[in-house]
Amino acid sequence: MPLPRNHLTQRTYAVVLAGGRGSRLQQLTDGRAKPAVPFAGQLKIIDFTLSNCVNSGIRRIGVLTQYKAQSLIRHIERGWGFLSHSLGEFIDIAPAQQQHGEGWYSGTADAVWQNLGLVREARPEHVLVLGGDHIYKMDYSVLLAEHVERRAELTVACVEVPLPQAGEFGVMAVDEADRVVAFDEKPRHPAGLPARPTHALASMGVYVFDAAFLYDQLGRDATAADSTHDFGRDLIPRVIGRHRVHAHRFARSSVNTVDGEPYWRDVGTVDAYWEANMDLTRVLPELNLYDDGWPILSQIPQLPPAKFVFDEPEGRRGYAVDSLVASGCIVSGAAVRRSVLFCKVRVEEGSLVEDSLVLPDVSVGRGARLVRAIVDKRCRLPDGFHAGVDRAADLARGFHVTERGITLVTPRMLAQCGPVR
Repeated sequence: MPLPRNHLTQRTYAVVLAGGRGSRLQQLTDGRAKPAVPFAGQLKIIDFTLSNCVNSGIRRIGVLTQYKAQSLIRHIERGWGFLSHSLGEFIDIAPAQQQHGEGWYSGTADAVWQNLGLVREARPEHVLVLGGDHIYKMDYSVLLAEHVERRAELTVACVEVPLPQAGEFGVMAVDEADRVVAFDEKPRHPAGLPARPTHALASMGVYVFDAAFLYDQLGRDATAADSTHDFGRDLIPRVIGRHRVHAHRFARSSVNTVDGEPYWRDVGTVDAYWEANMDLTRVLPELNLYDDGWPILSQIPQLPPAKFVFDEPEGRRGYAVDSLVASGCIVSGAAVRRSVLFCKVRVEEGSLVEDSLVLPDVSVGRGARLVRAIVDKRCRLPDGFHAGVDRAADLARGFHVTERGITLVTPRMLAQCGPVR
């Protein structure tokens, strides 16, 4: 008789790999790791992975950090301290400590290998390895149940992605029983699915290992001279054909679908990050943040409600439409359209914020205009400031402008570009 799902989750330890910079996010990750980047007004990217764990019943978690981790560590300590140690619930935060030799993590497998003592202390039967930098809602208990039912030693969660995007992921081939027969990390020419040649089967970076199997394979990988010590490049391809490796279709455990397709986003570029946030302003967004049955938890600051002031006939009116406005914001005689204002944003009289993301603790001066822009945390935009209106002017001032025309503004850029003319 199969074990109940709650028994499986109680016997599982989750390892969240949260040490990456996410360099394709450009200057947004100059001072923070990608999992710590703000999202959806009040959240961080890592909150989705941690919420998936807690909602699935997995409450023994280790978060492995490395690149510029201070803001991420602070967020987890302050926002996720509600787990009960007396009930065996906890989140271990493990900065890179050079446990083996003098080097930092050389790959994802090496990161887990260097923290294997932390995993062993939990004495799990299964180890769930997760990335901390994707936006999705997933019931990991369904994944675990399928792993045990199939008697797999390793299960890799997968999702179908369009072929042009598949080169950014590990691409898998499976047989009729969904046993993995090939795995190619970030191939130049990914192969399409036989039944859907326009799409490839991509790894989500979500793995379930039998604990003993993981320990053994990490030890073998650590001593392999030709290994880059990465799960996708080395460990997984090496065990295929020799051990029971199965694919888990994300659609079976997704908690958020769009027209029958599971929602999963890699917000690894500035354009993708902007688009995923902007989707939330639509009448029916693809990502449902209002599901009481699967809440996305976070550190929610104790702030007053958002405030909109002035309603005068000559146009001095503070309002927001088709927008998300977080706590602590004040829109004072300004217009906000199709935008996301994160916590403690202040927009002054006569300004327009349109199709833009304004991250926490930003002040927008009078008569400013933001169009298709991302303004990073703690920026102070002076009166008359414009961004996203004139591409050439934005580039001349040192702002980053993407291929899709999204302008990114950070405090360092503002300090270097001088006063507004």
